[in-house]
Amino acid sequence: MSAPIDLEARILNQQSLRRRAFLNQVGGGLGLVALNSLFRQDGLVNAGPSTVSVDPLAPKLPHFAARAKRCIFLMMDGGVSQMDTFDPKPKLASMAGKVFTRNEKLKSNQNGGTRYFTASPFKFKKHGQMGMPVSDLFPSFARHVDDVAFLRSGYAESDNHPAALFHYLTGNPFQGSPSVGSWVVYGLGTENQNLPSFVVLRDGRPFGGAATWSNAYLPACYQGTQFRSGDHPVLNLNPPKGVSRERQRKALDLLGNLNEGHRQTSPYHPDLEARIANYELAFRMQMEVPDAVDVSRESERTKQLYGMDQDKTKTFGKRCLLARRLVERGVRFVQVWSGGWDSHDDIKNGHQKAAEQVDVPLAGLLQDLKDRGLLEDTLVVWGGEFGRTPDTNEGNFKKKKEGRDHNPTAMTMWFAGAGVQNGQVIGSTDELGHKAVEKPYHLRDIHATFLHLFGLDQSKLNFYHGGRFKQLTDTGGVVIRDLLAS
Repeated sequence: MSAPIDLEARILNQQSLRRRAFLNQVGGGLGLVALNSLFRQDGLVNAGPSTVSVDPLAPKLPHFAARAKRCIFLMMDGGVSQMDTFDPKPKLASMAGKVFTRNEKLKSNQNGGTRYFTASPFKFKKHGQMGMPVSDLFPSFARHVDDVAFLRSGYAESDNHPAALFHYLTGNPFQGSPSVGSWVVYGLGTENQNLPSFVVLRDGRPFGGAATWSNAYLPACYQGTQFRSGDHPVLNLNPPKGVSRERQRKALDLLGNLNEGHRQTSPYHPDLEARIANYELAFRMQMEVPDAVDVSRESERTKQLYGMDQDKTKTFGKRCLLARRLVERGVRFVQVWSGGWDSHDDIKNGHQKAAEQVDVPLAGLLQDLKDRGLLEDTLVVWGGEFGRTPDTNEGNFKKKKEGRDHNPTAMTMWFAGAGVQNGQVIGSTDELGHKAVEKPYHLRDIHATFLHLFGLDQSKLNFYHGGRFKQLTDTGGVVIRDLLAS
């Protein structure tokens, strides 16, 4: 016969367990709050926009003295060939036409089958005091090599366009992470409250789409704002006919009060604060954007500097000129796109066409920034999502339309402006340009260096999401000291 059940003891025991569970949960919660507070005091967590703020885009101090205040990020969509631009490989000429056997395991079948080495169809000449070899794709830009630092030894893992673009611009090879522009604005805010803090000047439909300039899990106010091409980059700047600014102001005040009341009931809902800020920004943009985007006010000499007088260069030239006008007015981050670099077949004509669109504008942008004193604190970054192979497939070889396929193991980028030690080449690839071998730097190292130039410590610039603090370089990166000016 079993022992009698002591109901009173069981009830008391359950009440005790509930009390202990309650105290444990409350104590754990208070402990996390206290721990987070200590982390902030010690500088281990970025206070940034996660704290209650009237304006999440207000300027913020960097973690340490910064050389860069703003950035123009020139994105060559499609993957630029390193050995046809800034990393000449003479041995390819003697190897051209020979069968190439790839030993490493491929993530895709794109580079499979019988492969043939392909010589570069472009000629290289040395330019500047640094004697930088540049292909004849960039005759105008070549005059500015002494203002630039070239990184020949970048590498990543992703060999398809969307994943590679996500990795290149967000630090992760999949959707759902904030863009580098979003991270910079999150960390530093913006200098002009009447313009978007992060502007995207795109070319067509980039492979990665809007996810490459997304705020992801950061508050919505840190996402990139797309400006259209053409004469009207921002639509609906003017209010409807018969609606005065006074009436708009009253409507916004009413909407703001309603949103604020809703925010009081949901104090931990960051999108509400971002929504209020975005409505106010849209109202202020009506006064400042028309002047900022009106490139017709520039002199004819300046327009010619950017190639706006030539059919091949006027579109990208206008985007570059608009980028200068925006950073000049305090926009923190401008992303400028140019496509057409995905030359799987006929590398000669494919890259020739893509380069013709950007060569003169790139030179014009660097010269204009330098003349205006903006290059001293404006960081300019150029590159594509990966490099290309030194070989072509059998079909293209037989058709005599040699191209190059995707290659994330070797990629060239260049940097200019604020905090960059210009007039140098960092790292190298093997004798065929297939793989980074000397001073290889992963994308996370490039991102860590990028943040460092803005005075942002990669380990302190983080955001709590999904149960942990996340950052641009989640697995840590090494700052490329060779890239930094003393």
